[in-house]
Amino acid sequence: MENTAYPNLQIDLQKLYKNAKNLVSFANANGINITGVVKGSDSSKEVAKEFIKAGCMGIADSRIEKLAKLKEEGIKEDMMLLRVPMLCEVEQVVRYSEISLNSEIVVLEALNIEANNQNKIHKVILMADLGDLREGYFDEEELIKTALHIETKLDNLHLYGVGTNLGCFGAICPDESNLGKLAQISEKISALIGRKLEIVSGGATTSLPLLFDSKMPKGINHLRVGEAMLLARDLIDLWGYSMEGYHTDTFVLEAQVIEVKEKPSHPIGRIFVDAFGNTPEYEDKGMRKRALIALGKKDIGHHDSLIPKLKGITLEGSSSDHVILDVTDAVEEIKVGDIIEFELYYQALLYLTASTSVKKIYRG
Repeated sequence: MENTAYPNLQIDLQKLYKNAKNLVSFANANGINITGVVKGSDSSKEVAKEFIKAGCMGIADSRIEKLAKLKEEGIKEDMMLLRVPMLCEVEQVVRYSEISLNSEIVVLEALNIEANNQNKIHKVILMADLGDLREGYFDEEELIKTALHIETKLDNLHLYGVGTNLGCFGAICPDESNLGKLAQISEKISALIGRKLEIVSGGATTSLPLLFDSKMPKGINHLRVGEAMLLARDLIDLWGYSMEGYHTDTFVLEAQVIEVKEKPSHPIGRIFVDAFGNTPEYEDKGMRKRALIALGKKDIGHHDSLIPKLKGITLEGSSSDHVILDVTDAVEEIKVGDIIEFELYYQALLYLTASTSVKKIYRG
């Protein structure tokens, strides 16, 4: 038997580059710059390099320690911190990122002091909450007042632009109305400060349908994109776009089968709660051939974020360290030691790339 470590994640850098190049070229042709979000790859320097080679204007992550790692690994392009900074990390934010997203004046004041200490000018993007109800100024007047304060009082900060986040906590769709409002806010600030803001950042992958449908409001000139270049899966399965020329198999999970047995499809005894405090429901389909693979929720999040490549396999459930498959109708016989391949949704990618139990193998 080949001495390969499982589970592993096969990463095709050529396909990744093609995804990124396709998107960046299309966006640039329509007046939109792209910052490549690498958190879905656990801030892989290999992924960051492909994004930069494809034309991304910079690299972004939500955690400053990940951006610091990329800097130490030789990535020289501008780094953007996506999560609004903690006060305790202000020194690192100025040291390791050129740009940060912000929504609190006390943090902006601290960034200004630290930027002065480091003899730097730090770029800031003010976030507007347009209904998703995560980060950002909900009060437009407060946002504009903060922008004027930065421009006139905080000498070591550069008011780089405004941005918003949609489609995360509140699952709110970006549309012509909410992104149009962001563009209007940018215009108001630009008129007050006497110069045009460089960046009007209209969100992430969920904003791409507006771009594809030629409905992106005028004035939006920047997006922060990860999933559409890493996997291009959500735009196909959730939004219904064909995404011709894009690859959904840039990341492929290989997992080894550790047990294959005929078992009932419904647990026997009184069902209470599982290891995570949930009360699951099961359909009784009689005796079925079930296979276990050697990874679980610790590595993938929810099992529904895996997509078996072999036809006829269904995902029945998972625990911390096991995924249970129904292989009764698999087009090939499954036995112990076999390797089963899966494509991924974003949740599984996020977990797998961060799991120390999953080997990463780069190709291309």
